[in-house]
Amino acid sequence: MQNLLADIRACKVCDEHLALGPRPIVAAHPDATIAIIGQAPGTKVHLSGTPWDDASGKQLRKWLGITDQVFYDETKIALIPMGFCYPGKGKSGDLPPRPECAPLWHEQLFEKMPNVQLIILIGLYAQKYYLKDQIKKNLTETVKAGKEYWPTYFPTPHPSPRNRFWRAKNPWFEEEMVPMLQKLIQKNLI
Repeated sequence: MQNLLADIRACKVCDEHLALGPRPIVAAHPDATIAIIGQAPGTKVHLSGTPWDDASGKQLRKWLGITDQVFYDETKIALIPMGFCYPGKGKSGDLPPRPECAPLWHEQLFEKMPNVQLIILIGLYAQKYYLKDQIKKNLTETVKAGKEYWPTYFPTPHPSPRNRFWRAKNPWFEEEMVPMLQKLIQKNLI
């Protein structure tokens, strides 16, 4: 695993497409039982080098019902983005994750993490990649149908503050789905 993580962190495959240059961010360990598949690091995470070290991460940890200490214990939780580097700024926020990363690295990571029982799919990019033809017509419908993907996958919206309108329009997520997510987290942390 250490060699693979070193290879990922040294990756420069899409260097020419990255405004801030490559800085692959990932946390994984062979003992992890939960994997969180996010989008891509934002500028704050790019600068700190710590996954989910921003407002989105704070909200995510609240949804999961766990402390920073548990969240950042890679022997428990692997933090794997769809795109490992900050992709740059677009017209309405960050650009999508680079498409090279997941096909290049995800399978290799999961081969070295045989204990992963729960994969949390954050946002549409992760859901499309992992759920493939099982995905619903949009993110809201996929998240609503979450039980169909259990016990392996748990789809969620992105916890970004930019999604506050989605969360306001869909209070069922935090009222119904978050408590179920917290139960699955606790079950898989044992």
